[in-house]
This record gives sequence, C-alpha cells and structure tokens, in this order.
Amino acid sequence: MTEQPALLPSGHTAVMAQRQPTQTDSLDYFPTPPWAARAGAELIAQLDPEGLGVCWEPAFGGGHMAHGLADYFGQVLVSDIHDHDSQGVNLLDFLSPDADGFGGGSVDWIITNPPFIHGEAFIRAGWKRARRGVAMLLRLAFIETIGRYRLHVEDCPLTLLAPFSERVPMVKGRWDPDASSATAYAWFIYAKGAAGPTRLQLVPPGSAARLARPDDLVRFAGAAPQGNLFSERP
Repeated sequence: MTEQPALLPSGHTAVMAQRQPTQTDSLDYFPTPPWAARAGAELIAQLDPEGLGVCWEPAFGGGHMAHGLADYFGQVLVSDIHDHDSQGVNLLDFLSPDADGFGGGSVDWIITNPPFIHGEAFIRAGWKRARRGVAMLLRLAFIETIGRYRLHVEDCPLTLLAPFSERVPMVKGRWDPDASSATAYAWFIYAKGAAGPTRLQLVPPGSAARLARPDDLVRFAGAAPQGNLFSERP
C-alpha cells in the first residue's frame, strides 16, 4: 500500500529543519536558495497557468525548494531518500519503483534540484509520473553531451531552457545567502504536449532581490534579514 504523501499547502508555516553536512556528503546535497525555486515556479506559471495544482518535490532535504514552490502551487508533496531531521517528510527513493504510486496519480508537476549525476534518471522518472511536466534545476552544463541529446530532443523533449543571468550560489550541505559561485545554473523544463523547438529564456538580473522573502533567512538560517538583501514583493 502506498504511503500517504506529506504535503505543504500554499502559504504553509511549518518549520523545516536544515540538513547537516555530515549526513549528506554522499547525497550531493546543495540547498536551493528559495528565490531560485520561485523563479522556476514563475516560468512554469507562464508555460502552464492551468497546471499549478499539485507539484511534487522528491528531494526535499531541508525544505528550501518546497518553501519557494509553496507560494505558487496549491499543494506541494514532499519526499526524500533521507530524513535529514525533517519532520513529516515521506522517506522514498524517487528512482525506485516504489515511488510510482506516490501522490495517487494526481501530481501535475515534478520539480526539484536533483543530484547532478542522477539528473537524467530524475527527468525520466518524473516524465513517467507527472501529468503535465518536469522541471529540474541543474548546472547549465547538463545541456551538453551526445548521450543527453536523445533525452532533450526525443524521449523527454526539452520545452524551455532558462539559464540564470545572475549566479545562484549553492554550498554543499547548507544554505549560505552570502556565498558566491562560479557555476552557472539553469531551469530545464519539460512540458508534456508542448510543440515546437526548445525555447531559450534568461532568468533576468535582479530576480534574487525581487523573489527573496524576509522569512527565508529566518526560516533556514535563524537570522533576521540584513541590509537590502530582500525587497518587497511587487
């Protein structure tokens, strides 16, 4: 019998525990800045405004991605292969057949920041399970290699490639809003039923300031917002 999924309703207030680096060295865990998750949700809202019902975040970790997605989706189902001290999260290996029935077939979008080495496997598994599409936050370099050509063009046609114009700093095992990064990231969005070639759309500069929320730092870093890091939501 399939376990009932944990979910986060839009506007949730549950406290999510942050992962500890010692628990996650083997899991390629790089917490997503919540503003970057919101940038992905905005792209999905543009592509599929009718599909903002239920999404599934299958690599929940400390909840940084789910926290951002909950501003846009009616329900955010959450699971992870490891508990990471997060309460109410379903322990589930997304790449296992045991995950096939999660959400009872009602998941519109599957959205996550997967381990890079499992990016293709996550996309293929998500494509099979989601009703409307898959969105993955990955290094821009994931677009490369001959081996992934068939994934992007034939098997799970890539609808939208959205690189960030500004860097998205990610640190292994923790979220550090003050970190810097030389790595380029992009949203890879695969929408079912979309026609035409892959579109390119840059996430514009200023998205970090526009999409950050005052409670992001409070929730995940236990600190009050500093300086002009956050701006009011328009």
